[in-house]
Amino acid sequence: MLNLIWIGFFLIAFVTAAVKLIFFGNTEIFAAIMTALFSQSKAAFEIALGLTGVLSLWLGIMRVGEKSGFIQLLTQGLTPLFSRLMPDIPKHHPALGAIVMNISANALGLDNAATPLGIKAMQELQALNPKPETASNAQILFLVINTSSVTLFPVTIFTYRTQLGALNPTDVFIPILIATYCSTLAGLLAVAWMQRINLLDKVVLAYLGGMTLLIGALLAYFSGLPQEDMLEQSALISNVILFSLVIVFIAGALYKKINAYEAFVEGAKEGFQTAITIIPYLVAMLAAIGVFRASGALELLNDLMRYLAVLFELDSRFIDALPTALIKPFSGSGARAMMIDTMKTLGADSFAGRLSCIIQGSTETTFYVLAVYFGAVGIKNIRHAAGCGIMADFAGVIASILICYWFFG
Repeated sequence: MLNLIWIGFFLIAFVTAAVKLIFFGNTEIFAAIMTALFSQSKAAFEIALGLTGVLSLWLGIMRVGEKSGFIQLLTQGLTPLFSRLMPDIPKHHPALGAIVMNISANALGLDNAATPLGIKAMQELQALNPKPETASNAQILFLVINTSSVTLFPVTIFTYRTQLGALNPTDVFIPILIATYCSTLAGLLAVAWMQRINLLDKVVLAYLGGMTLLIGALLAYFSGLPQEDMLEQSALISNVILFSLVIVFIAGALYKKINAYEAFVEGAKEGFQTAITIIPYLVAMLAAIGVFRASGALELLNDLMRYLAVLFELDSRFIDALPTALIKPFSGSGARAMMIDTMKTLGADSFAGRLSCIIQGSTETTFYVLAVYFGAVGIKNIRHAAGCGIMADFAGVIASILICYWFFG
């Protein structure tokens, strides 16, 4: 799918430019495309290089959290919930532990640990599957929760916002937290409806009720503040929560007698390597988006969506961030590049720049996760997995737009 998207950007850009040259006499269009191609390649390298320090910092901190046992703590806390949501899994089966470990790693932004754990969980669930080529109920629920992206620590987004000059890179933390809750809840409700899961179980109600009360309390608190105070308080709470997590990680390492400094350096080395590794991917996607924008194709797409928004008497500022939402279900790297392009073009602290970040943090790449996790165990009949995943994506995007208008509109 990523290959098709990448090729599509170039082909559509060429056709659009050819039409402008032949029918409208625009002799500068191909020069603009070539300029964008080279300038975006250079910008991609500069962005990746600038990411090195911040990425090393965050991955170092996350490694301290990993070593201090924070994932294991989350696993212990979430196991009772998932044992109720997936009654087909026997108690103490290794699938349950792998599922919760994967979701915990995703929540903390540990992508390098989350994907192997996710594949392991899918393999364990496949061992319980009576129809190996058809997705089981537990596999579908696990996948939809993955695609709805339970995100507590959106490290990558903070990193890119820092690099692209945001005054307060973490000011999107609370909006992302609320949006990702909405997408996850929508995905869970969709699967529960299809599978007749009992959400009235007292343990399930306790977990969902507790999380809903927390999000509700945040909403109630911020709804009573003027917008300027809301932005100030949101930034304060975000920074307090994030730095408190850092202190908890370090305290856990101290309690377990783990060398926190060495763990940090180990993670930071991985951060440096990650920054170098993403250069080819960032060059590929930013160059493709650059020619797509320079040809005028992106402007035409945005103008069409803006026309529809005006037709329905909607504020059209959200349109500039929609390309991120449209690409996200198919390609995480494509959506990330589109988010970066939006922030580079319009500003990291622009409405569209912030909205693209919130959308990026609210959901996962549904079709990529479907392909990787189901492909790893040879499942061909995915049943209602894609439909429920798309519903979660849609809920996350709508929530992101509404929340962005509330916080930054």
